[in-house]
Amino acid sequence: MKKQPLLILLICFIIGILFQENLIMSQRIIYLILMISGVSLFSILIKATFFQLIKYYCLGFFFFSIGIFVHFLNSAQPKIPLLESKENIVFQLSKKLNSNEKNRRYIVEILAIPSKETKDFSPIKTVLSISKDKELLDFNHFYDAEVYIHQPESISNDFQFDYKKYLSRQEVYLQTYLPNDILKTEKSEVSFPDKIRQTRLDILNKINQTSLSPKIQEFLKGIILSDRTEMDAETVKDFSQTGLVHLLAISGSHMVIIFWITLFVFNQLIPVKFRNVSIILSLILIWSFAVFIDYGSSVMRSCLMISCYYIMVLLQRKPDLLHSLALSAFILLIVDSQQLFDVGFQLSYVAVLGIWWLSSPIKKLFRKPRSWFEDFVYSITAMTFAAQITTLPLAVFYFHQFSFVSIFANLLIIPLSEIIIISSLFMVIAIAFGMKYLLVYQVFDAFISYVLKAIHWFSGFEALMNKNLSLNLLEMGALFLMIYFLRFLIKDIFNLKYVLRFSFCLLLFFGLRIGFNTYNYDKREVLVHQFYKDKIISVKKKDKVVFWLKDSKNEKKIIDYVIDPYLISRRVYECDVDYYPEDAEAFVFEGNKYELK
Repeated sequence: MKKQPLLILLICFIIGILFQENLIMSQRIIYLILMISGVSLFSILIKATFFQLIKYYCLGFFFFSIGIFVHFLNSAQPKIPLLESKENIVFQLSKKLNSNEKNRRYIVEILAIPSKETKDFSPIKTVLSISKDKELLDFNHFYDAEVYIHQPESISNDFQFDYKKYLSRQEVYLQTYLPNDILKTEKSEVSFPDKIRQTRLDILNKINQTSLSPKIQEFLKGIILSDRTEMDAETVKDFSQTGLVHLLAISGSHMVIIFWITLFVFNQLIPVKFRNVSIILSLILIWSFAVFIDYGSSVMRSCLMISCYYIMVLLQRKPDLLHSLALSAFILLIVDSQQLFDVGFQLSYVAVLGIWWLSSPIKKLFRKPRSWFEDFVYSITAMTFAAQITTLPLAVFYFHQFSFVSIFANLLIIPLSEIIIISSLFMVIAIAFGMKYLLVYQVFDAFISYVLKAIHWFSGFEALMNKNLSLNLLEMGALFLMIYFLRFLIKDIFNLKYVLRFSFCLLLFFGLRIGFNTYNYDKREVLVHQFYKDKIISVKKKDKVVFWLKDSKNEKKIIDYVIDPYLISRRVYECDVDYYPEDAEAFVFEGNKYELK
């Protein structure tokens, strides 16, 4: 507690969030726990020996109760009025989402439903799908249209992705489809946040009008303006399979590079005795950039980490990465505890923890650098390996895949990332101010094209890609325990104590894996899966699974959203697909009847 108080209190706070997420306690019990923890906190002031011994536990319990309370407040759902399947709504744009083959998708805010006019109506967020041949939405207008409305479906099996829960964490509770034309009315007064969002939207449209090739346009919009809504599936797949998706999103590396550029420029312009002014101005600029790209989660995390770190510098305190990490996480989770369940949040903080924990021991494995360039290469290599190792359990747990090529791809591309990000930033600034110099566009287009070709080449090594990997929470915990002891093993590989501890964790992982594999191998079950209006039957015996479909019309989507998740969950690697008659009303297996209608 004395060495890392903020980190330990953050862990207590997070445990409280998880406690409330899984138990969903009532308001009365939560207030009772909060009151007990508040009373126990006064033990810190009592100088008796017993109370001095338990004061740290009381403090941890207090933050645990605060975590429960904060998540209770953040989990409250608004009252949604009873809606027909088809309604006329008045709405405004809130956020762009990724498009699919047929439709553009947005998060919009329903401001009014004329047929359900009530005095206490509160705006409701919904995912809105619009055909690509319809006009683009913007932040300067209100819209009026007739839409089909439905609530996201609840999952019926443990292996399915809970899309309803995912949307609710973003305060979105409905899904709508707009088939017809839209009536739009210009806003008499556009709010300041909407003006900023519209400016960003205008720059995105300007990028579309440049002479850059379509792939480069989408790459530029993604890497600087955090907009991947129109990026082609092949490029996304290439970045995903090479473990370079973080390059497409505005992440910590982007914001650190932008901060260092601005700090470097201000340091050249401002005298040395006013260096604190340079830091303050650089912090203001990165926060302005964060506001401009619409407060993206990864951007806010990065800005908070940087700000917490450099505020310690401004206060002439010794900067501590873990303090900055814990403080930024506290701020984010107090504002919105739902962010804890965001994969990006978890990967970001685990990656930074991994770099802090492993990069220094890994770097010492290399020879002593003979030049600044060699030291730079060793540092980048060590940080890349550290981040890859520590995020591997989470990546496999959520995405069920890992490619060995991602290690080599990151080692090649990450050193280039500074050049890629800086050149992309200047290109966006130039386009925003209407620069027409075509040679610059051609040079940038050629450079990024070669980068994308290199990434595509790496993604072609399918033999190094491991897909449909299954990992549960206990196995992931064992892997993180191994990573914890890996630091000591790297620092002193001949120390028998560290070798035994690491070996025990390794044996624990394989023991758990063999146990869960055996349990799933022996499992016999018949399940009815719902996919829109279709019902799919799965019959599992040992390591064999047969899926019975109504027809092959949606087979590809069924494989992606039903069959593959089931196989991963049950650790089965092969299956057969058969079809039942369209007029079949029930499926009978071993005397049990399963309704198909």
